Amino acid sequence: MIVLAATPLGNDDDASPRLRAELEGADLIAAEDTRRLLNLAGRLGITLHGKVVPYHEHNESEVAPQLIEASREGRRVVVVSDAGMPSVSDPGYRLVSLAAAEGVPVTVVPGPSAVLTALALSGLASDRFTFEGFPPRKEGERRRYFESLAAEPRTMIFFESPRRLVATLTAMRDELGPDRRAAVCRELTKIYEEVKRATLAELADWAEGVRGEITIVVEGAPAHVTADASAHVPEVLALHEAGLRLKDAAAHVAAREGLSKNELAKLALAAKQ
Repeated sequence: MIVLAATPLGNDDDASPRLRAELEGADLIAAEDTRRLLNLAGRLGITLHGKVVPYHEHNESEVAPQLIEASREGRRVVVVSDAGMPSVSDPGYRLVSLAAAEGVPVTVVPGPSAVLTALALSGLASDRFTFEGFPPRKEGERRRYFESLAAEPRTMIFFESPRRLVATLTAMRDELGPDRRAAVCRELTKIYEEVKRATLAELADWAEGVRGEITIVVEGAPAHVTADASAHVPEVLALHEAGLRLKDAAAHVAAREGLSKNELAKLALAAKQ
């Protein structure tokens, strides 16, 4: 059998009895970072009897078939990521897909998840949500990506590097709207855990110098969002006549209504002409 096992985010006390038992009883352990796994085992006071092999995004396609074959030979294969649940923005889902296709049984040792922990702490709606992973790194792609999410009604959860946090929050502010509520969750379950809840505009100003593992939670588009951008063209033109640049007027209305600012600007320009 293949076992996906969740590991602590930062507090070793979150390691479940099942995780300890699976690690000690595994014949083969596939770890995103073998050194981190060995350090975790040492801190937990457990002995790893099985072979430990690296399993990460750069060797996933090569190693996954080997893990399948090991399971077929009767070995118990345990898969762990650096922290949290394997396959959630970490190696694992390709292995599960391959196992399903090959008829190899898979089970899960549930446990810590940065996605659900941040959602619970955010204070934002949790009845419907979507996990978006890491946003694009390049500025143009990042802005187009957030523009495509402007009308998303569900709470959105993202991972981000602290080095790109300011740029990402700034793009969110510009494309999703400055008044959109959000939470930046830093160092979850660790000693210096911090949750900053504010608007995207406030968070973009605050984030300079923030360090640690970052999860961002952003509220969904307002319930009154409509996909019909043309209905808002008169307001854009009125703001333009009042002195705003057409592009700025479109961006203001689009952010509030959860629309594409580029689409709204094009419609307003066509109407003006």
